[in-house]
Amino acid sequence: MGIHVLDSRTIDRIAAGEVVERPASVVKELVENAIDAGSTAITVEAKEGGIEFIRVTDNGCGIEREQLPTAFLRHATSKIEDADDLNHIASLGFRGEALSSIAAVSRVEIITKRKENLTGTRMVLEGAKEQSIDEIGAPDGTTFLMRNLFFNTPVRRKFLKQPATEGSYITDLMEHLALSRPDISFKFVLGNQTRFHTSGNGDLREVIYRIYGREIAAELVPIQMEENGIKVEGYLGKPVLVRSNRNFEIYFINGRFIRSGVIAKAIEEGYKQYLMQHKFPLCVLHITMDTETVDVNVHPSKMDVRFSDGMAFARMLSEKIAITLRNREMIPDASLEDEKSIQKKEQEDRKASWKEHTPEVFEKKREESYRVMEAAKYEAVPKDRREFIQKPIWQETHAGIQTSLRKPEPVSEQTGVQSIAPAATPESKEDDFFVEAAPLESRDETSSEPVICPETAEVIEPKEDSPALTQPEDKEPEVKAVQQMNLFEEKLLSVQNRSRYRIIGQVFDTYWLIQFEDKLFIIDQHAAHEKVKYERLMKQFHEKSVVSQRLMPPIIVSLTGQEESILHTYEDAFTQLGFEIEAFGGNEYALRSVPVDLYGCSERELFLAVLDELSQETGNRGSFQVIEEKIASMSCKAAVKGNNRLSLQEAEQLIDELLTLDNPYNCPHGRPTIITMTETDLEKKFKRIV
Repeated sequence: MGIHVLDSRTIDRIAAGEVVERPASVVKELVENAIDAGSTAITVEAKEGGIEFIRVTDNGCGIEREQLPTAFLRHATSKIEDADDLNHIASLGFRGEALSSIAAVSRVEIITKRKENLTGTRMVLEGAKEQSIDEIGAPDGTTFLMRNLFFNTPVRRKFLKQPATEGSYITDLMEHLALSRPDISFKFVLGNQTRFHTSGNGDLREVIYRIYGREIAAELVPIQMEENGIKVEGYLGKPVLVRSNRNFEIYFINGRFIRSGVIAKAIEEGYKQYLMQHKFPLCVLHITMDTETVDVNVHPSKMDVRFSDGMAFARMLSEKIAITLRNREMIPDASLEDEKSIQKKEQEDRKASWKEHTPEVFEKKREESYRVMEAAKYEAVPKDRREFIQKPIWQETHAGIQTSLRKPEPVSEQTGVQSIAPAATPESKEDDFFVEAAPLESRDETSSEPVICPETAEVIEPKEDSPALTQPEDKEPEVKAVQQMNLFEEKLLSVQNRSRYRIIGQVFDTYWLIQFEDKLFIIDQHAAHEKVKYERLMKQFHEKSVVSQRLMPPIIVSLTGQEESILHTYEDAFTQLGFEIEAFGGNEYALRSVPVDLYGCSERELFLAVLDELSQETGNRGSFQVIEEKIASMSCKAAVKGNNRLSLQEAEQLIDELLTLDNPYNCPHGRPTIITMTETDLEKKFKRIV
């Protein structure tokens, strides 16, 4: 076959393959165009995973009728004028490939209208060929409708996944887009079901609550910093929100969602002392920097970026994250649920957020029959023995659920304020025990409730059509009391509170029980001792007071050319770390002094490990970080183990030293040193409260 120039249709289809990989790619390009158009409300609808139908509606600036055909030409854009503009790109799109690529592999209909025009324009294309263009009545903004993706490229269509899988990709994308712009109202409908609808009030925490739910929104730590022209703001998840992959490390550069190894390593470095190996944090960060210091013109997907000084940026980010987390108490609550219960609950929560449930028609009748049967069994027991048996399950269920889920009832005819029926208390009279209960009331599992975030005591109220319960006026002091408790909750691990807690004893020869106020704290003696030994030695490193010991005879090591170069570059750092190194001839070097008290670590192994890590150094790690990892491993081996009984005096000394640490909550490997359980948690387990 001879060399020849491809026709325009073939070129368009090949080019479209770089931009449009799957339905989620179409949604990404269209929503980014809507954002660039200045929209404040964007609605995305998809059916059959977006393969057969995608509609994106916005209230942006719209497109002029005369420019509409031009918009579907390759490399036609309003975002940049020339190559110089690529150095300071502020918009999400700029290549001019999106509309032409989408039109080349699908059937497209677009309706658009500018605010100053009386009528809008409707244009229909099929495989990049214009079918019609008409005048039409339309609201301000643009509606883009795509049908039959890859209808003219069956090979590409064959490699698409099942509609449910493709729909999950779109859902993931829409969540990121909503988090990127909390000032825009996003509504996402998949398969005729509304997945989420944000208010667009600019509150990032509220968007997180809408997407991920109450439990995650309540475990966030705000971060805000600005240094060297770089601004970082958003939320860090507490270590209790640990994940097994990086999917929940969400960060945006100038409003653009990206994936960056530099930023990911910086985030994980900041969390290093709080997480175990192969575990990753949850965070949502908005990073704003000069557009000339970051290059987004790397890949057609615009997911990869390059930084002009990524090393300094990563170092700064990891330090700020570590400082922010260090200023918060990170003692996790103890959970009395087993692993299966937790997994089942997570599955149920996920199903509830994806599907609206409707109560079964016969639910009330079934509950009523069960209640009567249980009551009959209870009445059959002699009165003198009733006090020794448990309250019938139907009454406990009614007391625990019906009072908390009862729909609001008017306080009086004069006021429109609604109230929640008070929950049953342990002091209820005995006569109330036999009062016949009304049937259970169902609740829509997808209904929203206000979330009280413990870090800021900020209440996130459900908006728009969320069927949230309304608090009555006389309940307001109770809400405020909860807020005050969260704001001024006292810390166990402070020197001021040393005389206020009481060591109860040791269980399983591993865990120490401590009572403080109305909480029970449980300390892992191995993790605590490991942390104390680790911090003790690291303090010497950071204060540049490392004590060296002479080696007799010296250790001779052979280095490669690259290792020699690294050694000369970081010669001062090795000296500061306690190493004394001399050239021994050729490519050999003599280790004459090493840091003292390395917990049995091989001196040669430690030195070569530092060199190896520095050869792979990416900017946010250095010799100190490598030493920290080695010291963490060695301190773990030297710490007191579980099943070793400590005396009360030894335990007191260990806890006292733990109080003086900046981060006493996790061992160097990320395992918690201490967990907490409240008096309320125990009372719930013993059914003293419901």
